[in-house]
Amino acid sequence: MADLRAVSDEPPLFAPPDMAEQERMVEAILFASRDPVTVAEMSARMPHGSDPSEAVRALAAHYAGRGVEVVRVGDAWAIRTAADLGFLMRREVVEERKLSRSAIETLAIIAYHQPVTRAEIEEIRGVAVSRGTVDLLIELGWVRFGRRRMTPGRPVTFVVTQGFLDHFGLESARDLPGLADLRAAGLLDGRAAPDIGGRAAEDADDETDGAPATGQDELFGDAP
Repeated sequence: MADLRAVSDEPPLFAPPDMAEQERMVEAILFASRDPVTVAEMSARMPHGSDPSEAVRALAAHYAGRGVEVVRVGDAWAIRTAADLGFLMRREVVEERKLSRSAIETLAIIAYHQPVTRAEIEEIRGVAVSRGTVDLLIELGWVRFGRRRMTPGRPVTFVVTQGFLDHFGLESARDLPGLADLRAAGLLDGRAAPDIGGRAAEDADDETDGAPATGQDELFGDAP
């Protein structure tokens, strides 16, 4: 036993790279990855003893204010174009896919009230939610299944994804705009959202006929 302890107390055979080299490794990983990368994923790729958490924060400080920045997306990190230079990346031909009113309201409820069950979404909206609406949001990569509720029937919950945060430039759901911000931006002026071709559009009009409209204050209230 004494011999084993003596062996374990010896310094490692190979010392980890210095922090400057670890920053280079993290930079290479993020540059080559299309999707945000977690610290755990970085650690699995880097030499034993590396500290990717410290390295990525140092790298973010180094890139601050430059044309591209190292930003946090949920519990992961990514290299992204600086927000104020996004206009340079616009294409001359833009293909837009507009969500139906039903899909927009459902997405908003999930984002502001997650984790939320289908029954809770329907209670807030005041109308039934079609399966196609939720399926579309899942296919877009903006919504995923969460943990089941420990209640009778164990209903599944829905939460927004890291892809949703990345698309809207949010670090976490806590960064979603509040009611005052949405009104200031003119997003709560009562206009109906345009329809979209596809499954989500099928229930855009049917769900609202004869059903009480969801109040904007309730739908877009500040996240708890």
